[in-house]
Amino acid sequence: MLEGEHDLVIKLTEGWKASGSRLFGSTDMHLLRKCPAPVWLVRPERPVKYARILAAVDPVMTGTSQDELNTLILDLATSLATQEGSELHVVHAWELPGETMLRSGRRALSKTEVDQMVRETRDAHEKALARLVGKYDLSKLKHYRHLLKGRPSEIIRRKAADHQVELIVMGTVGRTGIPGFFIGNTAENLLGQVECSVLTVKPSGFITPVKLAA
Repeated sequence: MLEGEHDLVIKLTEGWKASGSRLFGSTDMHLLRKCPAPVWLVRPERPVKYARILAAVDPVMTGTSQDELNTLILDLATSLATQEGSELHVVHAWELPGETMLRSGRRALSKTEVDQMVRETRDAHEKALARLVGKYDLSKLKHYRHLLKGRPSEIIRRKAADHQVELIVMGTVGRTGIPGFFIGNTAENLLGQVECSVLTVKPSGFITPVKLAA
């Protein structure tokens, strides 16, 4: 793949949960962690067309690489949804960092103070999501925007299951300069639970640990 400088890797998934195994096998996970190009893992029984596509974004994470990643995710998701005539679900999960500690820790704040912080945090995420989605003309697509509080991996998994999503487009966000790692294990946790095809992309600063033989 590195030798050919390909732009996309498409592969059938190795396992299926009906047999008690994970949908993604060891080779799949190896590609997701280390392949610098987008990786599209397809269920063997994929439908002729995807009826529902989910784009998982994080527009509040600022910085050039994250902005580029969110744009790439939506570029791919909207393009595929248009081509396939799919229903598009844009999902963003948010949390107030340290909320549990703020409510019950040794230096806990009042309920009123924490509730205000939660509202302000939600408002910031809502505005960021609106700005990102507002860059796209979705008038010809049946689409939904989901802003939900909770752990990203759990929120994305639940929405995918609730809406019978057939393809998730998401980032496997590598820490710049540290090859083969996910930030916060969100992607790693999610990919162990979903039961649909997945198209993953990495930020421009991702460095693969795979080296070509001399």
